[in-house]
Amino acid sequence: MSDKPTFSFDSGRAPARIAKHIARAGVCSRREAEARILDGRVTVNGEVIASPALNVTAADEITVDGKPLPMREAARLWRYHKPRGLVVTDRDEKDRETIFDALADRLPRVLSVGRLDMDSEGLILLTNDGGLARHLELPSTGWSRKYRVRVQGRVDPAALAGIADGITIDGVRYGEVSARLDRQMTSNAWVTVAIREGKNREVRRIMEHLGHHVGRLIRVSYGPFLLGDIPAGGVEEVKPRVIADQLGIEAPPQPTGTAKRRIASGPARNMPAKPRRASNGKAPDTGTSGNRTSGRKGSGKNAATPDHTSRPPRAAGPSRGRNTHADHSRPSSRHKAGPARGHRNKADR
Repeated sequence: MSDKPTFSFDSGRAPARIAKHIARAGVCSRREAEARILDGRVTVNGEVIASPALNVTAADEITVDGKPLPMREAARLWRYHKPRGLVVTDRDEKDRETIFDALADRLPRVLSVGRLDMDSEGLILLTNDGGLARHLELPSTGWSRKYRVRVQGRVDPAALAGIADGITIDGVRYGEVSARLDRQMTSNAWVTVAIREGKNREVRRIMEHLGHHVGRLIRVSYGPFLLGDIPAGGVEEVKPRVIADQLGIEAPPQPTGTAKRRIASGPARNMPAKPRRASNGKAPDTGTSGNRTSGRKGSGKNAATPDHTSRPPRAAGPSRGRNTHADHSRPSSRHKAGPARGHRNKADR
């Protein structure tokens, strides 16, 4: 089996089927996109297409129902604490509430990584990228799904050890199972179960095969991603760099040119403006015009940021008492004298 990653943050530049491209933009599902194509509602580079068997790239001009396709968003991942009573499906034939109904006003169009049945709760990973979802579901990742399970009756630790290499139930083979008794109570017990395949209702069927009805099932981790202290119904996004580290792929480029970065780089631009030394070698008075000039260059928020890479001469002293605590190597007497001089000058003005 190849160890080559099946997902990368750069995969959006590669050619892809038109339906997948539309779904990735968040307009609709891939199946719905194929239906719109067959209805003649999609154009590529000004021409109506009649078949979804077409590869496109980000350079192609695509419209759906006369509207330009939104720009593809970067792949994102969320940790969601699914509460009991919600169904993990796009559409439920019984018209029950789904997790996507509960998250409709908080997240863009997302896909679930794996599933939990309606009576189960705990961690579900959500993503806006189908490629990332498929990669996280691959058995080749070797990631385990860990559950906290409350069962009825008294649990035999030896029986749990007996399913470590897998078990066959009603003709279905389940792989390695790591099960540990955590706490035995009078009529119930808490068990931690870890599996790698995640077949439909696997944990419940294994516990029932051992003679224990499952009263509560909570998924606490999916591979390296933990439920943590997210409350029921809560959702938190995973940082792209964390995703890249866990998948062993290159992280997406960091944004540059933001207002925050420009503000942070302000003191570096003001580095040449150092306090002047008087012709007699003494420190200039804090109320001189020379200091007022440097104050204009470093005024505002940047003026309060100490420049540790290029400190002014020790004889210069603090400027107007503003940065007296920036140079911690100065004697304590100057810490006391600096603010007092700055205070008098401010009062004189």
